[in-house]
Amino acid sequence: METHLRWTRRPNRLARLLVATLGGLSLALGVTGLAHADPTPGEIEKQIDAKWNTIEPVIEQHNQLKLELAANKTKQKQLEDQIAPLKAQVDAAFDKVSAFAVMQYKNGRVSKLDAMLTTGSPDTFIDQMTMLNMVAKDEQDRIKDVLVAKQQYDAQKGPLDELIAKQAEQEAALNQQETQINADIKNLQDMRLQAYGSGNGTGSLKPVACPQQYDGSPGSRAAQFGCQQIGKKYVWATEGPNTFDCSGLTMWSWKQVGVTYLRHYTMWQYQDTKRVSRADLKAGDLVFFYPDKHHVGLYVGNGWMVHAPNPSQPVQMKKIDSEPISGYGRVA
Repeated sequence: METHLRWTRRPNRLARLLVATLGGLSLALGVTGLAHADPTPGEIEKQIDAKWNTIEPVIEQHNQLKLELAANKTKQKQLEDQIAPLKAQVDAAFDKVSAFAVMQYKNGRVSKLDAMLTTGSPDTFIDQMTMLNMVAKDEQDRIKDVLVAKQQYDAQKGPLDELIAKQAEQEAALNQQETQINADIKNLQDMRLQAYGSGNGTGSLKPVACPQQYDGSPGSRAAQFGCQQIGKKYVWATEGPNTFDCSGLTMWSWKQVGVTYLRHYTMWQYQDTKRVSRADLKAGDLVFFYPDKHHVGLYVGNGWMVHAPNPSQPVQMKKIDSEPISGYGRVA
């Protein structure tokens, strides 16, 4: 019940949040998104960062709401499962009494005098009435107990049904807001890549813009930190800031955005991350190579990664398909 009370007070606050956020987005797009004729990649990245700071609370609120809604739907299903047999018992008890009455009185609800006249004997009528009253009393007691239990479950389910309806509306509103902000970020990302132009790289080490995907999320910022290390030397067993090995680079890049649980060993990092598919890859995900997973790179989008290859080559960008992939990992 406390959850119900808490959520019933949220719709107005949520509505204000949606209006303020969407209004802020429109203002940001109108003033800073398209006002500059030739925004630099850095300027666009600042706009993306601002939008990410707007969407991140929405995403977290959405995550919380989805969990609470799922939990409440589970409770609703449990109550429905408990109510269904009680309703069946009530119906069966009423049917039993009704059937017995029909059998005794033919039409179910005639007067006792009419019933007596049809029996042919007052003694027979008395016996029939006594039996009917005993059966009815027994069934009435059963019905009463079942009805009390059903009413208790109904009393719990009613407010829960109302809460689920409100949460479903809130989820739809949050989903719409999330969709809109993500669309804004995508538009800015397209502008960002266009601003880099075709000759934006630094030779073979950075042939294209790095990262290729940037939405202001921790993953894309970790990828950005990794990209900034391009050109630095590979030194075995080091983890920055001046030299790196492969797992040292991924570990250091994520540490810059506050993630400290990645360990300095490729197989450990595989264990430290959540499995994702190639279709779901995002900037900041880890890509593992070879059956023994002895190499790892930091995904930066569009099939590219930044990695520390070996002592003969510095940190650089490379297509992930250039080496045999053995798995993907997401830093939660």
